[in-house]
Amino acid sequence: MDFGIFTFGELSRDEAGHALSPRQRLAEIIELTKLADQAGISFLGLGEHHRRDFALSAPEMVLAAVAREATHLRLSTAVTVLSTQDPVRLFEQFATLDLVSGGRAEIIAGRGAFIESYPLFGYDTADYDALFDEKLRMLLELRDNASLDWQGTLTQTIAGMDIAPRPLQEKLPIWVGVGGTPASFARAGRLGLPLFVALLSGPERFRRLVELYRHTAAEAGHDPVALPVGAGGHFYVAPTSQQARDTFYPYYRAYFEQNMPRPVGHFPRSTFDDWAEPGGGLLVGSPQQVVEKLLAIHEALGTSRYMAQIGLGGLPFAETARSIELLATEIMPAVNREIGAPAPA
Repeated sequence: MDFGIFTFGELSRDEAGHALSPRQRLAEIIELTKLADQAGISFLGLGEHHRRDFALSAPEMVLAAVAREATHLRLSTAVTVLSTQDPVRLFEQFATLDLVSGGRAEIIAGRGAFIESYPLFGYDTADYDALFDEKLRMLLELRDNASLDWQGTLTQTIAGMDIAPRPLQEKLPIWVGVGGTPASFARAGRLGLPLFVALLSGPERFRRLVELYRHTAAEAGHDPVALPVGAGGHFYVAPTSQQARDTFYPYYRAYFEQNMPRPVGHFPRSTFDDWAEPGGGLLVGSPQQVVEKLLAIHEALGTSRYMAQIGLGGLPFAETARSIELLATEIMPAVNREIGAPAPA
């Protein structure tokens, strides 16, 4: 199994009301990605948000900086809010990132749970799904054709224009990021695209949705066995379960109370502990507990990639770094040993 990390770069306040500046947060992200690269983690994803409590509104810029610092990580957004992006400009940016990084760029495209980019860039949320559908099809045409003819409805019309530069990879990987909407799983299967599932609850909730994805892919003539499925979610690991929960809870509470699309008034410890139990979607605990959860996700969904969302709620750099180290040195080898897969080099 392939392992990665991702972050939205949130700027959560501590109990005294202090938060990292965007400059500090971005500097920490780059340092953490260098650590992950050295530890053998294989993928980095950066989220896209357009609010003052997030530092990542232009993840492509940060990925380009990371490309010069980390020499092995594959580089992607997690996710690109495609509905409010220009697919041509997006493809140009990632083709350029692919050239700069030596062929390590990917795109995870989604509709986004946050909607602030719609009015910001002049789009109507009434077109939420239609925009994504048309722009995804356009992005695939851009990937597959060096010269594009395209008749747009919600996008521009292009008559035989060059799409340049072309990426180093023969076919730039484009994944579809999904939450819990069945139509989104079906669309990804119909198009034969790799699937990334945001696990905000336990994997059993998503088993039938991933089966729908593979069934729809097969009906459309794609080989479902050949289509990768990735999953990711909130993550923190420490040497013991109690240490992990006690350390992480205040920061996780801050994340839910400040940085969600609809922040909650209070996030109780009892809810946190329930989500961290076996069967829950929150991967917080000792290395062995996290290994067991990852094996359950793999068994339920047939995943070939897991992405850990790190540093939530302003978790200090040292704690996040230790969590990444435990992921690389204890969790990754144990999971791959159990599923009979070689650990990534």
